[in-house]
Amino acid sequence: MTARVLVVDDIVANVKLLEARLKAEYFEVLTATSGFEALDIAGSSDCDIIILDVMMPGLDGFETCRRLKANPKTAHIPVVMVTALDQPSDRVTGLEAGADDFLTKPIKDVALLTRVKNLVRVKRLIDELRGRAETRDTMAEPVVAPVSEQAVTGRILLVDDRPSSYERLRTTLSKRFDVHVHCDPESALFHIADEAYDLVIVSLSFRDYDGLRLCSQLQNLEKTRALPIVIISEPENDSKVLRALDMGVSDYLVRPIDANELMARIVTQLRRKLYADQLRQSVEQTMEMAIMDGLTGLHNRRYFDTHFKSLTHQAASRGKTLSLVLTDIDFFKSINDTHGHDVGDEVLREFGDRIRRSVRGADLACRYGGEEFVLILPDSDQNAAAAIAERLRARMDHDPIPVAGGQKQLTITISLGVATIQGSEDTAEAILKRADEALYKAKRDGRNRVMLAA
Repeated sequence: MTARVLVVDDIVANVKLLEARLKAEYFEVLTATSGFEALDIAGSSDCDIIILDVMMPGLDGFETCRRLKANPKTAHIPVVMVTALDQPSDRVTGLEAGADDFLTKPIKDVALLTRVKNLVRVKRLIDELRGRAETRDTMAEPVVAPVSEQAVTGRILLVDDRPSSYERLRTTLSKRFDVHVHCDPESALFHIADEAYDLVIVSLSFRDYDGLRLCSQLQNLEKTRALPIVIISEPENDSKVLRALDMGVSDYLVRPIDANELMARIVTQLRRKLYADQLRQSVEQTMEMAIMDGLTGLHNRRYFDTHFKSLTHQAASRGKTLSLVLTDIDFFKSINDTHGHDVGDEVLREFGDRIRRSVRGADLACRYGGEEFVLILPDSDQNAAAAIAERLRARMDHDPIPVAGGQKQLTITISLGVATIQGSEDTAEAILKRADEALYKAKRDGRNRVMLAA
């Protein structure tokens, strides 16, 4: 794995040492000797991670981190703070400023590289989601804003078999989160898969079980793959901690656990997860917008073009029947001209609702464009399709549409053309053309009628 790393330290020798270590592992390294310089570089360069010294004159590491996390352009960049101090209070201050982790001087190469790789991997997952979400807009800032600490909530599962341990952890975390305890690590995987949790804490101190096995299983299961995992380790378990981080575990705490540090690290992980969840939701909405018609809530023509070809191919290859109904609203232009486009939109929305209520669950209704709509009817021969089309026509003809807040009622009629697949060589394009010709004939012959294709 390679990445662009920004190293920030006011002591040039420290910068050169970290730069040499990282370049030996083929990382691209940018350097800064002050907090202000770091802010400028981070804002103008595409950094993957920032290694930030705490003790700097002018703008110290804590304040630099706060400003990085307050800027939407840099808030998503992981920050590892480097300090000679090793007090829980200092770590808490850094975590509350937005830091993702701490490294204590002198820095061990394995710890440095493992933590950098782990956080870069997390950032790239977030970047992919951000990139997809931002395709909806030309804005430079993320579509979804970073989550504030105050907005962080969550449901946590603590997997630990030592009552003295999990009771202390639960007491601390229950002040803010919904915390559940599971004592059997071998069955915990099934429990997590069946329930909805936002974060899992796994102890590495089970008597007859390797907690990393559960971490690995959680990451291999699709439902729990994106779940943050925080491990609880003993002081002498450095090798296991590094191995856990290398496999993708989100964070760790070493006993004895400081309550404030525990809370700060959990908030950091849940804030990142909430942000990622919102990005995923934004991406899903983007995908939905690409295939849905915003006015009627039906699928749009783009979706129809792709889906109808697929259904036609399936029906033709399996010898099944398939019908298509193409319809539009009679004299729709005069509705817009007489009553205005707002009323025209009301008519289109109501027509879409009536189409939805007229078809079966397996059928697909789409807005084809303007006042034209199309229904795909799988496993329907010409007679069944004609009956559905006639039911829709009668509903429109007999039930006026209330518009303008119910102050007016408009009687709307529609014309419909029906075409059915004709053998294994028939194509989607040919069926659509026959339905269009039938619709044209229905209009030519007086409108407000169903016409079957020849």
